[in-house]
Amino acid sequence: MNSRIFAAALVCTGLGMAQQTDWPGYGGGPAGTRYSALKQIDRTNVSKLEVAWTYDTADGPGDPQTQPIMVDGVLYGLTPKHKLIALDARTGKLLWQFDSGIAGRGANRSVVYWGEGEDRRIFTSIQSFVYAVDARSGKPIGSFGKAGRIDLREGLGRDPEKQSVVLTSPGVIYKDLLIMGGRLPEALPAPPGDIRAYDVRTGKLRWQFHTIPHPGEFGYETWPKDAWTYTGGANTWPGFAVDTARGIVFAPTGSAATDFYGADRAGNNLFADTLLALNAETGERIWHFQAVKHDIWDRDFPSPPTLVQVRQNGRLIDAVAQTTKQGFVYLFERTTGKPLFPVEYRKYPGSSVPGESAADTQPLPTKPAPFSRQLLTENMLTTRTPEAHQWALEQFRAMRSEGQFIPFTTGKETVIMPGFDGGAEWGGSAYDPQTGILYVNANDIAWTSSLAATQTGNSGRSVYLTSCANCHGDALLGAPPSIPALTELRGRKTAEQIAAVIREGAGRMPSFPGLKAAEVSAIAQYLLSGESKEMQSEGPSPTRPAYRFTGYHKFLDPDGYPAVAPPWGTLNAINLNTGEYAWKIPLGEYPDLAAKGMKNTGTENYGGPVVTAGGLVFIGATNFDRKFHAFDKTTGKLLWEATLPMSGNATPITYEAGGEQFVVIFATGGKSGRGGVSGGIYTAFHLPHKP
Repeated sequence: MNSRIFAAALVCTGLGMAQQTDWPGYGGGPAGTRYSALKQIDRTNVSKLEVAWTYDTADGPGDPQTQPIMVDGVLYGLTPKHKLIALDARTGKLLWQFDSGIAGRGANRSVVYWGEGEDRRIFTSIQSFVYAVDARSGKPIGSFGKAGRIDLREGLGRDPEKQSVVLTSPGVIYKDLLIMGGRLPEALPAPPGDIRAYDVRTGKLRWQFHTIPHPGEFGYETWPKDAWTYTGGANTWPGFAVDTARGIVFAPTGSAATDFYGADRAGNNLFADTLLALNAETGERIWHFQAVKHDIWDRDFPSPPTLVQVRQNGRLIDAVAQTTKQGFVYLFERTTGKPLFPVEYRKYPGSSVPGESAADTQPLPTKPAPFSRQLLTENMLTTRTPEAHQWALEQFRAMRSEGQFIPFTTGKETVIMPGFDGGAEWGGSAYDPQTGILYVNANDIAWTSSLAATQTGNSGRSVYLTSCANCHGDALLGAPPSIPALTELRGRKTAEQIAAVIREGAGRMPSFPGLKAAEVSAIAQYLLSGESKEMQSEGPSPTRPAYRFTGYHKFLDPDGYPAVAPPWGTLNAINLNTGEYAWKIPLGEYPDLAAKGMKNTGTENYGGPVVTAGGLVFIGATNFDRKFHAFDKTTGKLLWEATLPMSGNATPITYEAGGEQFVVIFATGGKSGRGGVSGGIYTAFHLPHKP
């Protein structure tokens, strides 16, 4: 077995931690623990950290959210436009760059390394393509797939030219297999979210798991009879974890399309919103747990699983931890799927929207307690100023706020708390095998939305409402900075440029290859002029539901701050052995509020933590203060922080090179908002050299 693969396998089973000085995979390796046994940097000296080197990708604005990897002294990362770069891990010097010729957009959170003997490869994704690149030279490997790449749109039983499949999070390696999921559109038409394993040498498909079961497969009866032919989603977009010793790959899946109205997909909809345990060699299902039945809230799993060990009743249990947007942590025994803390199935009200049938019950873990607030009440509204409080109170009294799993209705906003971006998000959790503590950062603000009847006809506005308002909203206001407003495109974009974005995607927006040319043109005309020319009328269909989502509405006060009381973001330390919290602190602040004395409010944060044997938790993530932090892992006390050139909306890494421990984070500012800049600068920190 290759030494790198062997080291990763040891880490996966909780053994051989001291042997890993690299950071060979997303999350640190196949177990996804985001843990390092390095301890050159510790509680006593972390305050002395200084910048070792920086590398400016000079590749324009973007939001790639990349956690690089480091193998054999070389750091592999991505630029905002998804060019693959190799840097000297000690100096930050560029060694080579691979440019596919395609300008990638949006999130691309890491790359994948595989090596055996002299054959060492980096697998990198750009839009729908996955390339195999020689790790030493940066040249594509032509024997992989077709001319060095595979197309993720192929092999799904649909017309590839009309599908949108991209990788926002990387695949994972098991032996000689590259296992991958993908990100899909969240409204129909959308492809199915099949999980697929490819031969690392040839790119040949080795196995495929249907997350929307075909006739005769387990779970088929949880969908309408023909749903597998037209519906989509149930995709693994957050990433995977692999127990390499047992040969089990753990895959969390997303919601089924369309996200918020499921009349065309009556039933519980396995395997959407499910943690799957699959045989990594064959793709066969071992066990599954569906966290949300018939999801109509987009409450899919947002982060990769983490392989952990839990001590209960004197027994050490190999387990898998999965965090959620709702703020839950689920813990399961790895081989059987048995919950390590009881899961209760609670009843919830049905839907009042015609055609919709919400599930009667949903599963909630009894421990640990949620790490984000679950129900917004009047006494939780902002008191930042009397005016802001009064505004929030008036808005709130016109809303429906009853907690989790309350179906959306028409004509009235329903509160989602925590919001559509969690709770937990894609950065992942960090697990400390020394203490059994899981570290997870979380958002803690409210969002709202509702449903509306789909307009008859096929005008530019009606096509926009069906295809685009899901994210950008009926009023074109979006949810900046993640989802931009579309109210001022005239003079800034041409109809051709808008059409290209619709066809190809941009940022977190997927492409819409299934739209007809006339529909794309009509949307562009509507966005630029407000005019809405009628085309041939179409009524509701499986891909044009009778009701649609009115958009993601972040509950912000008139000054742009959360309309709920702080904390607006937190960092949590949870003892998995007991299910109790070791500590919980606000994470992040708004510099303008801090200057007025309103500090430690916490903020929205994207990008996860890293924990080390040196007693530290490193995390950037915070949207507005551009800070990179080091906390005492035992107490949560802040020991060090540095201001990054842009917000560090990515998960950091740590490794040893040339006898030194480095901590690196990719600062991009992609989610900073409020006038923040966006770019792409890798920043490495180390201890100062002794004179």
